[in-house]
Amino acid sequence: MSRCSGIPADGGRCRAQAISDNDWCFNHHPDYEEQRRQRAAKGGKRGGRGRPTSELSEIKQGVRDLIAGVLSDDAERRVDRGRAAVALQGYNTLLRAVEIGQRGDLEELARDVEELKRGYGATA
Repeated sequence: MSRCSGIPADGGRCRAQAISDNDWCFNHHPDYEEQRRQRAAKGGKRGGRGRPTSELSEIKQGVRDLIAGVLSDDAERRVDRGRAAVALQGYNTLLRAVEIGQRGDLEELARDVEELKRGYGATA
């Protein structure tokens, strides 16, 4: 395979492999400009990789605090077990929502990878 003929912003030559029977890689091929623009428009709007981690961290901390409240001997920190059970159901719902969101992100990523493979002439 040949190297891309594109010139990146630094003025050097692109080091990526060119798409089969083309002079450019996906990032420089003029036919893919609209797709690149659409992907770039998504950048930073979905929360990126940090979003699920921060959501999970918040949920885990809330569950820890709730458990500590149920087990606490301190009357001010004590949480009623019935209320705690309902709250834990709510946390379970939140965890499920995060899982579904991550699954959607993974499916989108898999579609993007397949599209790139097709663009490079590879088979799945």
